[in-house]
Amino acid sequence: MSRFKKNVAIIIIIELFIIFVINLICFRLPKEPNAFYRVEAKRLVLEMHKDKELCQNPERIDLSKYESLTRVSVFDSEEICNSDYLVEEVDGKLFRIEYKNKRDNRLFILINVGMAIFFLMSVSVLLYIGRTVIRPFNKMSDMTVSLAKGNLSTPVKEEKSRFFGKFLWGVDMLRENLENSKSKNLEYQKEKKTMLLSLSHDIKTPLSAIQLYTKALQEGIYETEEEKQEALSGIMSKIEEIKTYVDEIYRVSREEFMEFDVNSGDLFMSEVMDSIGAYYSDKLSVLHTKFIMDEYEDCLLSGDKDRLIEVLQNLMENAIKYGDGKEIRISFSEEEDCKLITVSNSGCSLNEKELMNLFDSFYRGSNTEGVQGNGLGLYIVKQLMKRMDGDAFAEIEDDRFKITLVVRKA
Repeated sequence: MSRFKKNVAIIIIIELFIIFVINLICFRLPKEPNAFYRVEAKRLVLEMHKDKELCQNPERIDLSKYESLTRVSVFDSEEICNSDYLVEEVDGKLFRIEYKNKRDNRLFILINVGMAIFFLMSVSVLLYIGRTVIRPFNKMSDMTVSLAKGNLSTPVKEEKSRFFGKFLWGVDMLRENLENSKSKNLEYQKEKKTMLLSLSHDIKTPLSAIQLYTKALQEGIYETEEEKQEALSGIMSKIEEIKTYVDEIYRVSREEFMEFDVNSGDLFMSEVMDSIGAYYSDKLSVLHTKFIMDEYEDCLLSGDKDRLIEVLQNLMENAIKYGDGKEIRISFSEEEDCKLITVSNSGCSLNEKELMNLFDSFYRGSNTEGVQGNGLGLYIVKQLMKRMDGDAFAEIEDDRFKITLVVRKA
């Protein structure tokens, strides 16, 4: 804000300096006198022609009727006159008519009025920008720093500015989502730790029993065959118990660890595809990748527009990362009451045997070496499509990798 105030002060000083220079130039420029005195001089000459006595006694002339004329006298070439005058002849005699040289300052006044209006307007605009844009923006910069430091509990203060109202509302929603995610993550970590402690305690008991049975067998404590078989049965029983705990760990590890909020409704297909086309046309042109979007017939779909855009963005980013950079294509087809949207890329090096695992969480294919990722992209795609009552499947055709989204029509 301090830098903005300095810039405003510099702009005001520059404008005032320009106004001063223009006024100085106007004052120093030679100005043409007003010709009104000539008109009055002609009127006076006509009056003197009509009244001969005025020619004999010019001091009797009433000059109050004339705004610019100051004195009338018989012309004497030797007389020194410091006033502006002109010489007129009346009945063969020369008269000196002195006048006030009035100058026309209307243009000068108009220029100053215009500059004053411009100055006030510029100052008003700068003050308005400072109050409605710069000040709220400075508050937002402090707020984003606070969020980056992990201060998620303080709500974002509402701002009346129509420029940033929606943005602040979105940031506050982001803060709430981050805070909820943080709370859920802490709760998940707590449950995970509790589960591990519980299972480790539960597994220790059958392990101790197995250890005792095994030690007894080693030392020959059991003499009869019947006792040995009973010990072996005890070991198998404890092994089954441990297996139960291992299955529980596996089941918990397979449970969904991400939440997917989907608000399904009706949406036009063009809304989604226009958004994808506008963004990736520019991005892929910079990457020198050919981008083709086939023609399609617009229709009403059932789903969450934002989530469907997110799904397509995931597929496009995968095509950019794992393709050969030559071509990415979006094609369309129909099947019963569903619309099929296929994203394909050239240069597929994936093995067909891997297709069945592609939509598993944290699974990464053989073509991901040297490419950063966490193996969640296609997992998220699958989960979101299922929650929109749709589906997603992958296939390899020649050297092209294809993922098709099944979207239900409304």
